[in-house]
Amino acid sequence: DGFLGINGRLGAESIPKVFTRIHVHFVLAGNKMNPERVKHAIELSAEKYCSASIMLEAAGVKLSHSVEIIEADI
Repeated sequence: DGFLGINGRLGAESIPKVFTRIHVHFVLAGNKMNPERVKHAIELSAEKYCSASIMLEAAGVKLSHSVEIIEADI
């Protein structure tokens, strides 16, 4: 089970205003999740398989991500 939150920062000078930074925070709940494997999966998703994040980075948007794992019997 999980959800994610996204925060962004818009450039002050440009019109239309465009994002200069985006941070994605993943919250995952499960039983006995391996933190290193979760981190690796998120990195692969963000850096290799997600076309949107690759296009945004190519346009100069600084992307970052974090993960929070909640131990829970689901």
